[in-house]
Amino acid sequence: MMRLPLLAAVLATALGPAPFATAQDNVPASVKARHHVMQVNGYAMGILGAMAKGEADYDAAMAASAAKNIHAMAMTDPVSLWTPGTEQGASPDSRAKPEIWSDMEGFKAAFADFEQASAKLAEAAGTDLEAMKAAMGPVGKGCGDCHEKFRGPKNE
Repeated sequence: MMRLPLLAAVLATALGPAPFATAQDNVPASVKARHHVMQVNGYAMGILGAMAKGEADYDAAMAASAAKNIHAMAMTDPVSLWTPGTEQGASPDSRAKPEIWSDMEGFKAAFADFEQASAKLAEAAGTDLEAMKAAMGPVGKGCGDCHEKFRGPKNE
């Protein structure tokens, strides 16, 4: 079951009252929101990764929670987060390559693949450590493939 309250809270916090740049720092809210989504994913993958590497004991409830949060973030519609004019170089703090907009169908397909992989992780993570580890591979690959194609280098 997707946790809509978590997704709503992350997006409401990130977006605030308007989906445009804030007067304080000129960073569009959509850029902030996608950074928050990626932070949730990174945090949750860190929990699962620590268990997978043996750095933390496997905890089925914690693994299931982390995986469900990743899946909730994967179910976010990318169109509302990657708004036109927020590519790297045009928008502060953005690393989004222009290919996102020139190949929106490819971008959406990459997001759909991530959603499917995260659904399998959400199903497996709370069952046992080996199932969780097996399901993590496709999620990590999906992240890497998308970042390679659609994320630019770090801003200087």
